[in-house]
Amino acid sequence: MVAHDREKPEFNYSFAKEREALLATKAARGVPEKVKRRLLAATWNLTNFGVQERSDNDLALMAEVISWFDLVAIQEMADDLKHLRLLMNHLPPTYKVIISDIGGNDERAGFLFDSTKVERLELAAEVGVSPSDLHNIRMRGVSGSFQGFDRNPYLVAFRAGALEFTAVCVHLYFGSNAYYDEDRRALEAYALARWADQRHKAPGAYSQNVLVMGDFNLPIRDEQSTVYKALKANRLILPKHSTTMGSNLAGDKEYDQIAFQAGGMQDSHTDSGVFDFDRAPFFADAWHTGPDYFNATVKYHISDHRPLWAQFQI
Repeated sequence: MVAHDREKPEFNYSFAKEREALLATKAARGVPEKVKRRLLAATWNLTNFGVQERSDNDLALMAEVISWFDLVAIQEMADDLKHLRLLMNHLPPTYKVIISDIGGNDERAGFLFDSTKVERLELAAEVGVSPSDLHNIRMRGVSGSFQGFDRNPYLVAFRAGALEFTAVCVHLYFGSNAYYDEDRRALEAYALARWADQRHKAPGAYSQNVLVMGDFNLPIRDEQSTVYKALKANRLILPKHSTTMGSNLAGDKEYDQIAFQAGGMQDSHTDSGVFDFDRAPFFADAWHTGPDYFNATVKYHISDHRPLWAQFQI
């Protein structure tokens, strides 16, 4: 991971003021409140987490957003866990964490969850493809061959109310916008969706409810994208969001997704949306300096991804 450059001049802010701004945007965007019979899940790429020197106030603002959700899949955590442990200090004590070891780009993945609502079950593993099965990961019109995931998706089984499911935290390979890197990303998407479909169908699977959350590096949710076609080819459902913007700061890419198959997860899903924390009145003083300064400030102190949430009946 490579840290983003810090904004110049350095931005100083009031934690209380920016927290109120986040809460105002939460209400404006209709992010649901946590309630007893609903699971409120989210995914958030925390952006070079543990690499950029975020302040205690930065971590407290991130924890404020995380605390709105019962289960959060998190990506782009560094090997050094100092910021994760400081972040946990700002969450209610009922919040627990489980993480993977590092993979490609020296990244960890994992889950934060409110243990009063969500119970962790026995299963914790990585998604892998055996060498004898690699040749089955192929798509018409996609070049190259699948050699494995750059960052193995990390999976943990949970129970919330009557709903048992296997949650998968994913950060698909990006590389570049070149066709060969997009083809590699599409093959990873195909392998992930194929695995989820097989586990969904398998009588002996730990759970046939599979919830895939994370940064898919998906540029657009339609047939123009080979990544999207790879996911749909194996029957993953990417529900429409109640919001219309993308999950990057520009709002024009749909990198982050929450997906599942038909059945228990689809039947219990009620709604989902992107939380664009990076809008007025948040960091308003930085915005008044100019959009470039504002974007540099947001992605250094908080993230260059917006959280995506989904709600399920439990």
